[in-house]
Amino acid sequence: MPESTKPRIVAVANQKGGVGKTTTTINLAAALARLGKMVMIVDLDPQGNASTGLGIDPNRRILSTYDLLIEGKTVREIVVSTEVEGVTIAPATTDLSSADIELVANERRSFLLKDGLLGADVAQMGLDYILIDCPPSLNLLTVNAMVAADSILIPLQSEFFALEGLSQLMLTIREIRQAANPRLRIEGVLLTMHDNRNRLAQQVERDARETLGELVFDTIVPRNVRVSEAPSFAIPVIDYDPQSKGSLAYKALADEIIARYQGMTAAPIEA
Repeated sequence: MPESTKPRIVAVANQKGGVGKTTTTINLAAALARLGKMVMIVDLDPQGNASTGLGIDPNRRILSTYDLLIEGKTVREIVVSTEVEGVTIAPATTDLSSADIELVANERRSFLLKDGLLGADVAQMGLDYILIDCPPSLNLLTVNAMVAADSILIPLQSEFFALEGLSQLMLTIREIRQAANPRLRIEGVLLTMHDNRNRLAQQVERDARETLGELVFDTIVPRNVRVSEAPSFAIPVIDYDPQSKGSLAYKALADEIIARYQGMTAAPIEA
């Protein structure tokens, strides 16, 4: 695929659930779109929360990422539009729950998403970014995302034991880098659901910055009721309440990611 037409592929991953992974995927996509970028979300979570959160009714999910991985359908065949201008989505259904079992005998089982995203049809879509919403586990779907991605964005909830949960994820990223995707980088660690009035949250931030250094985004997503309310209206918080603290945080994150790309500062994984 020509470099000029190749979108940046970012997998949003953390094997721990409830850290703001899907919320980050949806709102980062919307924020990037507000900056004039064309974005496609790839929903790889069998729960399909990213699809639901963008108002994609189950009866519109005639084809899904299951069909991309298992049935050999193209991205163009499964992608659907959203109400957010500049954002499309390859939706998910519960069919994905059986993907690990169905793929186990496939020799290219870890490369199927990469193969799909490198198709000529994707090059013709004029995308700037592809954001992959991974399931909350280190299964074959997440491995597919890591093999296909340029980088990994890791949401990290500001809570006790947050950093301890990163060790297995980091190990998996290193293994993928060594075995299947040497260009894979950590895009950054994003602190989410952060309450700066809470001493524990402050300590988590200090520990994260001391341990991970520049890998931690300057942007912090605060605990914000508007962020929690927006999915029930099937729209990003940026559209639900543009001036809320959550909206401003995701806009700042989009700016920071674009600046990292422009400066080519995405940090490599340490050996």
